[in-house]
Amino acid sequence: MSNNSAAMQKVPLSVEWKDGELYLLDQTLLPHEQVMEKQESAEQVWQSIKVLKVRGAPAIGIAAAYGLCVAIKGHIDLPLSEFKELVKEKAAYLDSSRPTAVNLGWAMRRMLVLLEKDYEDSSDLYNQLVEEAKLIHEEDKAICRGIGDQGAPLIQDGMGVMTHCNAGALATSILGTATSLMYVAHNQDKKFKVFANETRPLFQGARLTSWELGKAGIDVTLVTDNMAAHMMATGQIDMVVVGTDRVVANGDVANKIGTLGVAILAKHYGIPFYVACPSSTIDMDTKHGSDIPIEERDGAEITTIMGQKVAEDGTATRSPAFDVTPNELVSGIITESEIIRAPYEEGLREFFKGK
Repeated sequence: MSNNSAAMQKVPLSVEWKDGELYLLDQTLLPHEQVMEKQESAEQVWQSIKVLKVRGAPAIGIAAAYGLCVAIKGHIDLPLSEFKELVKEKAAYLDSSRPTAVNLGWAMRRMLVLLEKDYEDSSDLYNQLVEEAKLIHEEDKAICRGIGDQGAPLIQDGMGVMTHCNAGALATSILGTATSLMYVAHNQDKKFKVFANETRPLFQGARLTSWELGKAGIDVTLVTDNMAAHMMATGQIDMVVVGTDRVVANGDVANKIGTLGVAILAKHYGIPFYVACPSSTIDMDTKHGSDIPIEERDGAEITTIMGQKVAEDGTATRSPAFDVTPNELVSGIITESEIIRAPYEEGLREFFKGK
C-alpha cells in the first residue's frame, strides 16, 4: 500500500479527531469545495449525519463515536451516575439520526458497554470513551486495508469494473470498502477501468466516487444510472462491486437506492456482483432483508437538482434512500478476512464463530 500513499493523500479524510476536537469533511460541498467543519455539539453532529455531510456506514459510525465524546465533553464535572445517564441520552439521540446503516447503532452500543465498568470519576469515563472512539477509527483503517487485500485478486488486467454510489475513502476512514479493491489493484499496476454510476438523486457517484478515484490516478469514467444496462450489454463491464449499509443474517444486502437494479442487470448478463462489507456492517440479529428499515428522505432531493427545481411545485414524490438486494444476486461478500459465498446463512454463521 505504500506506493499508493502519495496518491491517497490527495483524497481528504472524511473524519478527523485532532487535539480533542472532531472535524468532519462537508461532503455536500464536494467536489467544488473542501471544508473540514469543526463539530461542537451533539445537535451539530446529528445534523451532519442527517444531511449527509458525513455519509457511508463506517464513517457514520466513527463520526458518531467521536460525536458522543463531543456531546459530553463539557459535562465531566457531573457526578459519575449523572454523567452515565447523560452518555446514554446522547448516544440514543445520535443513533436516531439515520435508521438504515447498521454501523451507527453498532458504534453507540459499543461505546455504551464501557458504562458497565468502574471509574474514578466522570473525567476518567470520558477519557475511556475517547480511547474507544479512537480504537473504532483505527480498526476501520485495518478493515479497509483487509477488504482491499481480499478483493484485489478479483480485478484483472483489462477489466471493466462498475460501482454504484460511494463506498470509497470518503465513506470510511481510508481506502473505502468497494474502492479499496481498486486502490490495491491499482497499486499492483493492474490496468483496468472503473465505471461509476452517477447515483441519483444526490449524485454520490458523480460528485464523490469519480472525483476521489480520479484524484488517486485511477482510470474512472462517469455514467448515468440508466446507462448501466447498455454498458453491460455491450461487454464493457466484467464485474460489479458495491459497498453496503447493512448485510443481514441470510446475506440480503441494503445499499444505496439503485443497487438492486444494477444487481438484476448483472445477473441477466452473467456478470459477477460483489459486495464489499466490513464485519461491523453485518447484522446477524436481523434475519431477512425485508426486516431492514429503509430511510425515506425529503422529496425535495428528487424535485431539485443542485438548487435548481426540475419538477412542478406540489409534485408527489417517493424518496427511499436504500433498496435491498436479495442474496441470490450476490456472487460474494468481501470482508476484511475472507470472501463469503453462498449459502450465506451458513457462511455468515461460520464467519462469526471465531469472533
